Amino acid sequence: MSKTIHAMCVGICMLASSPLLAAEAKLPIGAHPDALSFPHFPDRVHAFVWRNWSLVEAKRLAEVLDTPVENLVAIATSMGLPQSQPLSPETTTRAYITILRRNWHLLPYEQLLQLLDLSAEELAFSLHEDDFLFIKLGSLKPKCAILRYIPPTAETSRRAAQIKQLLQQYFGNQLTEPGEPRFHFVEQLSQIDPNEVRKPVDPERLKRGLRFIYSYFAPFGDPLLNDQADPFPEGLLSKLADVGVNGVWLHVVLRQLAPGGEYFPEFGEGHQTRLATLRRLVERAKRYGIGVYLYMNEPRAMPPDFFQNRPDMAGISSRGLVTMCTSDPRVRQWMADALSHVFEEIPDLAGVFTITASENPTNCAFLENHAACSRCCHRTAPEIIAEVNATIAEGVHAAAPDARVIAWDWSWNGDGDASEFIEKLPKSVWLMSVSEWSKPITRGGVNTHVGEYSMSAGGPGPRALRHWEVARKRGLKTVAKLQMNNTWEMAAVPFVPVMDLVAEHCANLAEVSIDGQLLSWSLGGYPSPNLQVAQRFAEDPGASIDSVLNQIAAERYSPQAAPHARQAWSAFSTAFREYPFGMQTLYFSPHLTGPANLFYAQPTGYSATMVGLPYDDLARWHGSYPPEVLADQFHKVADGWSLGLDSMERAIQQATPRQQATAHGDLRLAKTCQLHFASAANHVDFILARDALAADDLTPTARKEKQASIRRILADEISNAQELYVLAKQDSRIGFEASNHYFYVPLDLAEKVINCHWIAESFAD
Repeated sequence: MSKTIHAMCVGICMLASSPLLAAEAKLPIGAHPDALSFPHFPDRVHAFVWRNWSLVEAKRLAEVLDTPVENLVAIATSMGLPQSQPLSPETTTRAYITILRRNWHLLPYEQLLQLLDLSAEELAFSLHEDDFLFIKLGSLKPKCAILRYIPPTAETSRRAAQIKQLLQQYFGNQLTEPGEPRFHFVEQLSQIDPNEVRKPVDPERLKRGLRFIYSYFAPFGDPLLNDQADPFPEGLLSKLADVGVNGVWLHVVLRQLAPGGEYFPEFGEGHQTRLATLRRLVERAKRYGIGVYLYMNEPRAMPPDFFQNRPDMAGISSRGLVTMCTSDPRVRQWMADALSHVFEEIPDLAGVFTITASENPTNCAFLENHAACSRCCHRTAPEIIAEVNATIAEGVHAAAPDARVIAWDWSWNGDGDASEFIEKLPKSVWLMSVSEWSKPITRGGVNTHVGEYSMSAGGPGPRALRHWEVARKRGLKTVAKLQMNNTWEMAAVPFVPVMDLVAEHCANLAEVSIDGQLLSWSLGGYPSPNLQVAQRFAEDPGASIDSVLNQIAAERYSPQAAPHARQAWSAFSTAFREYPFGMQTLYFSPHLTGPANLFYAQPTGYSATMVGLPYDDLARWHGSYPPEVLADQFHKVADGWSLGLDSMERAIQQATPRQQATAHGDLRLAKTCQLHFASAANHVDFILARDALAADDLTPTARKEKQASIRRILADEISNAQELYVLAKQDSRIGFEASNHYFYVPLDLAEKVINCHWIAESFAD
């Protein structure tokens, strides 16, 4: 994540006791403002039923509201919702972030725990460790009263009947037609083709150029404790191997993987279970020529009471936690011993990669605030960071001399020139840089540069080139961190079909001679044609862009369809070059939720959250782009994308019968991208018009023009939501991303139609 975002998130993860909980565990509260209301629903009970109807069993919903299940069935029926279908227990487990997010403004913590079947301790851990989940929820818990079932009044019944009529008007029989169950893709990716004949794995495969990636659907917080939620089933490993992947990585917390030794006896609970799960994964992956890497973001900061009996190990305070000072040799010894234990227990582990300057408080120099530490204040940030990486390497290599230790330069020196850090690294580590970082771009007349997470502007950029050169001079091997499949520019599809941009980036890297590639962060682990592009350049660095893309298009669709597919990919790539890249737009704007994001007739006062809840916070969305320019750029992307859809339709017509299903699936993903970008433009246009109407000096003519503009936006957004509803219902991949689960499910798009109608009444003449 971006250091810019860290600075914006004041007070994140401050743990405060909830007055609603009798449990001793602490859950984050933050500012605790009043929750939003959703007036397009008859009341909060109706909103609760609607938003959970397709994700949580009706029986559980009834238990939360303390009412017989028949009452909630009647509520659902009154709004026209289809009969509740049996849900797999796995649905709630895999979608708990989706469920949490959609109930954030509806339920207090007490009922959220009941809904999710979690303890307060489990939810507190997830909010802190599950890829900054509390940040994604706004670093605050809205104030919600306990929700109980209330019998419908005449007024709420009338409104429910109106909703039912709207659903019939816009969706008809689509609501009851069977669709693909959410998470069906997990089953598809987990299966191995029974007709597949695999060649013996080349023993040298693991030693070739490193190409590692995250799972498309792994849980992020604690993936090894529950062996049922397998992050890398055999089918996925097989499919990733087929597109050239020879490494996979997963998130772990070191204190959960090994005993704490003399100084930290409370560490290590459950570590045998986690190591057993990890051992099985390593053995399974090895059969496909794939090594397993652990993400090390250590040592994790601890609550203040952890240091009551060890005050001399405490470092600096940050967001309610205290760092374990790595200038204390006992902390470093624990880190080294713990890693040695892990690699002794599982000698076939391929290695680790580190982030040593992240939003997570770790060492005292994680944000270069080490002057506040009585031990670290006499040292430099490069010294401290290099020492942490050296300690990790020492522990790993004591047990596994050939394992790879990769030090990521993320946020070193505030994302500036970190040559001094690299100079101090041990020669046994590899150096990884974000390839595209600091590449200059101009879009909509705005001059800026890429931070990270860009596919619309490929690397390598100046920072990576400089750092790799410094590393090579010291004899260190080098790695490029990339986003080959998708990125926060567009994360609601498993891969963004901008093959020309992917190929350009790969061709550029082929000229630099790096030793490995991290192909994705937590998003982007799908075995896709994008990864095939990267694979072809890895196998033949001198290949031309046209030869690679022509070959893949012919293989994926047919030789006859290939020219049309190439035209589509080029159109998508050309359109994507207009994406208004900026870290605020990337993280906060509604392009990730698309038509599922609600409109608000009045300003909510809520701040947009990082890849979570955009609300109506245009001030945060637009960043360095003036709002009108932001809207214009999203319109350019959407309009240019539409040109490619026509070519993709022609490719489908020319595809072989065997490849028709693949071609139709690719078209669904491409259409989803276009709808998201068009919706993002609508959101900006809507807020500009809404806020203009609030001005006292608006003339009657201007007022009518703004009202007409809002009506056009609402009509277009209804159309977008209708179309995306169909696509999402057909394809369970749409709207999903590993660390956020589902940004939306089909019923959210139906809700948007209801929301737009309600808004239209608010702005009627």
